[in-house]
Amino acid sequence: MSPWRLRLLIVSLLTVAILGALDHTIVSTSLATVAGELGALAQMGWVVVGYMLASTMLLPVIGKLGDAVGPRGVFLTSLVLFLVASLTCGFAQDMPQLIAARIVQGMSSAGLQLMSQTIVARVTTPRERPRYLAIIGAAFPVAILVGPVLGGLITDYWGWQWVFWINIPFGVGALLLALVAVPRLPGFGRRPFDVAGSVAFAVAMVALVLAVTWVGDPVRAAASVTAFAVTIVALAAFFLIELRAREPLIPLRLFSNPTIAAGAALSAIIGIGLFSITAYLPTYFQMAYRTSATVSGLVPIATVFGMLVSNLATGWLVSRTGHYRIYCIAGPVVSAAGLIVMAALPVGLPLWVPMVVMALVGMGTGAFMSLVIAIVQSAAPARDTGSMTATVNLVRQVGATVATAIIGGVIGFGVAGLLPASLDAATLTPQFVHSASEAVQAAVAGIYRDVFAPVFASLAVAYVAGVIAAVMLPAGRLADEPESAAAPSTEPLNA
Repeated sequence: MSPWRLRLLIVSLLTVAILGALDHTIVSTSLATVAGELGALAQMGWVVVGYMLASTMLLPVIGKLGDAVGPRGVFLTSLVLFLVASLTCGFAQDMPQLIAARIVQGMSSAGLQLMSQTIVARVTTPRERPRYLAIIGAAFPVAILVGPVLGGLITDYWGWQWVFWINIPFGVGALLLALVAVPRLPGFGRRPFDVAGSVAFAVAMVALVLAVTWVGDPVRAAASVTAFAVTIVALAAFFLIELRAREPLIPLRLFSNPTIAAGAALSAIIGIGLFSITAYLPTYFQMAYRTSATVSGLVPIATVFGMLVSNLATGWLVSRTGHYRIYCIAGPVVSAAGLIVMAALPVGLPLWVPMVVMALVGMGTGAFMSLVIAIVQSAAPARDTGSMTATVNLVRQVGATVATAIIGGVIGFGVAGLLPASLDAATLTPQFVHSASEAVQAAVAGIYRDVFAPVFASLAVAYVAGVIAAVMLPAGRLADEPESAAAPSTEPLNA
C-alpha cells in the first residue's frame, strides 16, 4: 500500500478499535442506572457477561471466516452489526432486550478487534507490523482511562441510552472511512467448517462463564462446580476434535512452532497476570490504604498509563530495529519484580509509592502486549493468519476470565476467614470501615494486606513463567519483506 493509503487505513482501524474498546468500558458506570430504570437489578450482571461470552465464543469462528473469505467483508459486516446493536440497546424497553442487543454487540466487537489486527498483518511487512499493531492496541488502555468517566458524564447529563447511541455518529463516520481505506484482500477459499469443534468450544465457553459467574454465590455453589466439570469435559472433547479435524477451528499443529507456542503463552500471561487483578485494585486501596473511591482509581490509571506508554514505545523500537526477543524477556521480568514489591509493601505508605510500582507492572506488560500478536502472525502461514490472531486473543481473554474468578474467590473467602467475629464480611464496605474506630481500620487494613500479598506473589510467579516462555522464542529479527501469500512459511523470521 502507498504510505498515505496505509495511514488512512490505520486511522480507520484505530477509530473502530476505540469504538469497540470504549463500548466495553463506558457501559460500566451506567449499569446501576440502566438496571434501576428497567427494573431488573438481578439481571444487571448479564449486560456484561453476555457481551463477554459472545465476544469470546466468536473469536475462533471469526478468525476462520476471515481467512476463508477475506477480512474486509467480515470487518465491514461486523461494523454494521455493531451500529445496529448500539441503536437497539438504546431503544431497549426491558433487560432481556438489552442483554440480547449486548450479545450482538459482543459478537460484532470480536469481529472488529480481530479483523483489524488481521488486516494489518495482511498489508504490512513483519518489520512494520509491531508499530501499527501498537497504535491500534492503544485503544484498549485509552478506553480504560476515559471510558468510565465518559460513561458517567453521558449518563448524568444525556441519559443512559446515549451511552449506546453515541456510537452511531462516530461509527457511521468510521464506516464511510473504512469503505475507502480498507483494501479488498482475497481469502484463501472455502474450506470445510469445523462444526463439531465449534459446538464443543461454545459449550465450553458458556459453561466456563457461568461457572466463574456463580463461583462466589453460595446458593449456586453446586451449579458452579457442575459448570466447571462441563467446561473440562467440553474442552477435552474440543481438543480431541481439533486434532482429528481436516480444517480445525484452531490449528493446533502450528503450536509445534516454538515462536507460536511461546507467543500464545505470553499472551495468556497478560490476561492472567495483569488484566485479572486490575478490577480489584480499587477495593484493595480503599480498604488497606483507607482512600476514597475516587482516589483509589489513581492506581489502576497509573497501571494502564504505564501499559500505554511502553506498548507504543516497543512497537516503534521493534519496527525500527527488527529485534523483538529482548522486549518479550524484559517485560515479564519488570512486571514480576513490580508484583513482588507490591506483595512486600506495608500498608500506610504514601499512595504514590504503589502507583509507581503498578505503573512499572503496566510498563512491563505493555512491552509485549501487542508485540506478541505481531510475532505470532509473522510465524503463522498466511492462510491461517486470522485463526492464529484469534487464538492469541482467545487465550488472553480466557486467562483473564479464569484468573479473575479465582482471585475474586481468594479475596472473598480470605477476608471472610480472617475477619474477627464482630465484623460481618457481607456488610463490610469502605464507608463502614472509614467511619469505624482506628483499631478496626488498622485490623481491616492488615487483613486485606495479608490476603492480597500472596495474590500479588502468585501473579509474579505467572510472569516468571512468561520469562521462561520468552526465552523459548527463537532469536532473530522480523523480516523487511512481506510474506508470500502463495507460499507462506511458518518461520518468516530472518536470522
